[in-house]
Amino acid sequence: MTTIYEVLRRPIETEKSRYQSAKLHQYVFEVDRKATKIQIRAAVETLFDVEVVKVNVLVAPAKRGRRGKTGRRTVIRGQAYKKAIVTIRADQTIDAFEGVKG
Repeated sequence: MTTIYEVLRRPIETEKSRYQSAKLHQYVFEVDRKATKIQIRAAVETLFDVEVVKVNVLVAPAKRGRRGKTGRRTVIRGQAYKKAIVTIRADQTIDAFEGVKG
């Protein structure tokens, strides 16, 4: 990994992540499989100009599903991905998650 732009892939927007960002000041990102906690902390602090308190990392397992209407069904498999839950200071926010302010 050479740059901080390769560490963070995308933010993860779910109902749970919305609650975490609003109440707990935690933001969820999909990150590169080889990224470490130190690299994730540096990337978030640099890109969003916030102070990171804690970084939790987990690998979400691959999900299986089935395709086909009748008869033989094919089993498909999604990919596993690494997820980082980043806690920032209580008085700071990341504007990409906040939406429209008015």
